[in-house]
Amino acid sequence: MTTKVRYSYLAEQFADPTAFLDAIKAVVQRGDFTLGEAVGRFETRFAALIGSRHAIGVNSGTDAIKLALKAVGIGPGDEVITAANTFIATVGAIAELGATPVLVDCESDRYVMDVKATEAAVTPRTKAIVPVQLTGDMVDMAAIMDIAKRHGLAVVEDSCQAIHAAQNGRPAGTWGAAGTFSLHPLKNLNVWGDGGVIVTDDDDLAARLRLLRNHGLAHRDEVVTLGCNSRLDTIQAAIGLLMVDDVPASVDGRIANAARYDAALADIPQIRLPRRRADTRQNYHLYMVFAEDRDALVRHLNDQGISAKIHYPVPLYRQPGLAHLGYAAGDFPHSDAQAASVLSLPIDPYLTPAMQDAAVDAIRQFYGRG
Repeated sequence: MTTKVRYSYLAEQFADPTAFLDAIKAVVQRGDFTLGEAVGRFETRFAALIGSRHAIGVNSGTDAIKLALKAVGIGPGDEVITAANTFIATVGAIAELGATPVLVDCESDRYVMDVKATEAAVTPRTKAIVPVQLTGDMVDMAAIMDIAKRHGLAVVEDSCQAIHAAQNGRPAGTWGAAGTFSLHPLKNLNVWGDGGVIVTDDDDLAARLRLLRNHGLAHRDEVVTLGCNSRLDTIQAAIGLLMVDDVPASVDGRIANAARYDAALADIPQIRLPRRRADTRQNYHLYMVFAEDRDALVRHLNDQGISAKIHYPVPLYRQPGLAHLGYAAGDFPHSDAQAASVLSLPIDPYLTPAMQDAAVDAIRQFYGRG
């Protein structure tokens, strides 16, 4: 019997929803649906998990990026440097502020933005850098912080895929002025809808973020700045409270699964593993490799009941919605090459050895190495 390998693990994670439904019931009974007590408790636990002084819950990872940038002063006419191979949310958050996204290529053998390209993109209009910790790997953050210091730039980390990742022992999200995270259902810390968190060690910045997420209200009858409605929903915070303590073990499971994949795929010449930095603990939100004849391989895997994905098949800078930025095909060759070759395999902590074996066996079969 062929082993089927699903990509989403939510059915297993929430096979018994009793505790989660009880938590929702408690919110309903309290009636504190807006910035209820569960939000504050979740923020405290999240800050402890990340190792930051403050955590501010907002309604999505996208808004986390946007509000963090707004809080450090980014606005119309400013340039913000970020990755050409990221998800649209990163660039969309920058654009919503009226700022100009300036894209840079990724490294040739990893999925994170290239540091040299980042410094080359700095102009007098540059005001911030948003390094994207794509797949749960990390940009060379010491180098990014050095660039930022020398040019007087703010750093807001897009760590939406990097909960509990770290570099040189320092957690993702704690390097710059603020770090941003997503609680989307497919993230490593997931809730039952959208949600996001901003972390910072800056007391003043945290206070400003709490105002910005809630219409700029100091209290119900006093508006001290112009903000928006981006509160983390109390029900989602209640779900998050039941999940947050599981993150370290969940990430450990992903790391173990990644090591198993790495060993099993290492002798297939048509599969190239990304370079792993010894100083970085990846959380393996995604497990991605470079594969020859990738599109045909994906079809083969799916035909065999192995759910494989592509993150992302069209480089962001070549999407029609970003044509106004003025980039042309070939401007980011590493991003182009990766978009044509990257393959994502299931990596979640519920993945069994039999599932991994089935995925690897199907890959070997495709390349005639079964």
